[in-house]
Amino acid sequence: MPQLQSKERGAAAVEFALVLPILLLLVVGIIEFGRLYNAQIVMTNAAREAARTMAVTKDAGLAVSAAQAVAGGYTINVAPGTCTPDTQVTSTVTSQVDLLTGSWFTFGPVNLTGIGAMRCGG
Repeated sequence: MPQLQSKERGAAAVEFALVLPILLLLVVGIIEFGRLYNAQIVMTNAAREAARTMAVTKDAGLAVSAAQAVAGGYTINVAPGTCTPDTQVTSTVTSQVDLLTGSWFTFGPVNLTGIGAMRCGG
């Protein structure tokens, strides 16, 4: 492989310095999107579990406990609906998820909502 002249080495360093911030921004954006997408899935599963528990047991306390168990480490607010025979119960789970880069760019937490529905009575 031929030796690069000193001017060409300097050009490569400048090109790298120009591309690196864009590459890092892209990687951090992918990581943040993945975290938020995972949190959204957790919220939806927690809402679905609350709706299922409410449809089977008709106990709002158990529905809230079931949703909190599914949510793991997230702090959630659960609003289970009421269940009457042959109707559909809907539960809503909301949470605020902090961003990893929030302190860098002064972005606040992101509000996520999960909604689950199930027919009452099994």
